[in-house]
Amino acid sequence: MTLLTLDVGNSQTVIGVFDGETLVNHWTVSSDARRTADEWYLLALGFVRSAGLADVEAVAMCCTVPAIQVELRAMLERHYGALPVSIVGPGVKTGIPIHTDNPREVGADRIVNALAASELYGGPAIVVDRNGTATILDVVDESNRYVGGAIAPAVELSLEALARRGAQLRSVELAIPRSVIGKNTVEAVQSG
Repeated sequence: MTLLTLDVGNSQTVIGVFDGETLVNHWTVSSDARRTADEWYLLALGFVRSAGLADVEAVAMCCTVPAIQVELRAMLERHYGALPVSIVGPGVKTGIPIHTDNPREVGADRIVNALAASELYGGPAIVVDRNGTATILDVVDESNRYVGGAIAPAVELSLEALARRGAQLRSVELAIPRSVIGKNTVEAVQSG
């Protein structure tokens, strides 16, 4: 079975294509809220075809950007309406218990990551998801329950903020410095 997956975050969208349980390929594109349902469809279709697979037989999606989700739902309805479609969101039963103060506010991406960790490795587990906007840590306990986590600014976002707000700091390339103790401003920022 050919499964199309969409993981839509604030900065990036990862589109994956599975043949059964095997990930054939995945691609990362910008999460552009200006894309229409038809543009999303053509993008996904192109990736499926480039993977050498036939028609999509099922779709799974998680999305943390409401404006994009509207267009993706329209795309799914228009082009994949007759197929099994799974959209992870608040209130959707995924198989992993959510033990937080307000389960409905946990992002779909975080639920999917915790579910994958639980299914693939079992708890306890810590999932680290680094994307363009945030670095997210999620925790699955020994009973395979999602129990919460932490959200911090992504490294790239922090670098941009330093360059923008630091009067004498400029934008630097994200690279591993010679030493943890920077001997110049560029290395000090890279080390941080």
